[in-house]
Amino acid sequence: MLFIPKKATDRFIKESGNFQKILRAAKDRDVNESDTVTIITDILSDILGYDKYAEITSELAIRGTFCDLAIKLDGNIKYIIEVKAIGLDLKENHLKQAVNYGANHGVPWVVLTNGIFWELYRIKFERPISSDLVLAFNFLELNQRKGEDQEKLFLLSKEGISKAAVEVYHEHIQSVNRFAIAVLITTDAVVEVIRRELRRITPDTKVTKDEIKKILNGEVLKRDVIEGEEAKKAMSRIRKATGKLLRKVAKQNKPLTPPESTL
Repeated sequence: MLFIPKKATDRFIKESGNFQKILRAAKDRDVNESDTVTIITDILSDILGYDKYAEITSELAIRGTFCDLAIKLDGNIKYIIEVKAIGLDLKENHLKQAVNYGANHGVPWVVLTNGIFWELYRIKFERPISSDLVLAFNFLELNQRKGEDQEKLFLLSKEGISKAAVEVYHEHIQSVNRFAIAVLITTDAVVEVIRRELRRITPDTKVTKDEIKKILNGEVLKRDVIEGEEAKKAMSRIRKATGKLLRKVAKQNKPLTPPESTL
């Protein structure tokens, strides 16, 4: 759980309910994008803690086009915000527009919102450019007194940025998820533990690692966690982490027992 300063939680509790009323009223009136931007600016200031006149800008030009809003601290753009009218659903082409803004300005974090729905993305500067969804929530469904909902606001807040909270959160969700755990479960090291426990329970039973892996992949784990793009990303991430650890140990000239895990 993230540590959230009291001044931030006090702000969340005090202001969020008021803006939920404002957003509901704006949705009923079906206000346009310009009016939605005004509400978002107030949310950024009154709830998330940014100085409206010094840290929130609508004058960031990217290839001759101005993005809707951007957060600027200590002279650096921290994230870009693409705003859509409150009555519009957020769509893939909206995300593409936001990601293009961020990529062209070298800003890795972009927010896509219509005031009610908020989505935070981390741009991956690859070829082609892509992005990871890091956070998504419905502002009208937030309970400002619940810790988990306060964390969502904190990640976007000024205090959160100063503590690099979103970077820590992004690292966490990349490492602790069903795809990564599925990869780890099927490594030789974990399979060997399962085989050893089975032999302890029933000493006369002979079972091989391949048999256990076959059961794990075919009967225990859901197909979507061992196949597809997310599974491949988890595999690649764990391989890189393992390789990094091996290189670090080798550099320190420490003896290393060869790992049982093979990915």
